[in-house]
Amino acid sequence: MVSNVTRKGMLFFALFLVLIIAGCGAKSGGNIVEGKVNVVTSFYPIYEFAKEIGGEDVNAINLLPVGVEPHDWTPRSQDIVNTSKAQLFLYNGAGLEGWVPNFLKGLDSESGVQSVEVSKGIDLIMTDEEEEHGHGAEEGTDEHESEETATNEHADEGDSLHTDPHTWVSPKSALIMAENIKNSLQNADPDHKAGYEERYNILADRLIKLDNEFVEELGKLPNKEIVVSHQAFAYLCRDYGLTQHAIMGLSPDAEPRSQDIVELANMVKDEGIRYIFFEELVSDKLAKTLAGEAGVSTMVLNPVEGLTEDQAKANDDYFTLMEKNLQNLILALK
Repeated sequence: MVSNVTRKGMLFFALFLVLIIAGCGAKSGGNIVEGKVNVVTSFYPIYEFAKEIGGEDVNAINLLPVGVEPHDWTPRSQDIVNTSKAQLFLYNGAGLEGWVPNFLKGLDSESGVQSVEVSKGIDLIMTDEEEEHGHGAEEGTDEHESEETATNEHADEGDSLHTDPHTWVSPKSALIMAENIKNSLQNADPDHKAGYEERYNILADRLIKLDNEFVEELGKLPNKEIVVSHQAFAYLCRDYGLTQHAIMGLSPDAEPRSQDIVELANMVKDEGIRYIFFEELVSDKLAKTLAGEAGVSTMVLNPVEGLTEDQAKANDDYFTLMEKNLQNLILALK
């Protein structure tokens, strides 16, 4: 027979294992706070802008944990419960968060939470993702269409067209997103409308300054082509006169064919490109493979989809990361 002491020990051990397993995996952070406007955001840039504009009147909760890439992340049931208790749920839209439709259905219909797609009003870029997975995406200043126009003109192409969701990577688009966030806060909490307006104006001035820096610095560089691991920079390229060639498509999980690596390597050599850009939240293996094939170096170009653990500890934010992006672009293109 098993003694009571042994049973208790086994029960404790089993409970310990359950807690360990439940603790595994990335979890979002933040709790609902009474007396504040609780704002739940889908990923990092929206979270940062909501905090900046909301100030002391807002309790911002970011669903996406630190160190996690957003494309394939999905929320937990507890995230739905917490969001149902909030006043606002802010998400990017444009196809970034594939989980949002089901998430919205799961929210308590009586909760009163307002859901806002913050990319509304941006001239969205449409792309044939399948083709660009295989051949390297090229997005320049004239290779874009709004979502509505593209949908109307290419309806016969079925599901081949995809919306590029990486709006925030351009300060010009980020400014539109910030205004949408400000408006949503004012609608949800009109008593603090003036404060939201004041803090938004401060944020807008910083984004305009950043935009001007990109225009001035990139405009005077002789080279305009960049090679990136993940097709995340079309809005940046469109707004500042660059062209991107991507190893992978809109999702950083896409695997290119070996012949595509060879073709890109030849293009890198022919065009005299000196750097292959990679990002920190996904593997740099393919970027290093291409760089080795072409005989060039690698460098970071951050799509600012989230912070790494080290960046969070260093108090990096959208602006510090974008400034680093600008400096790396200057180094690569001069």
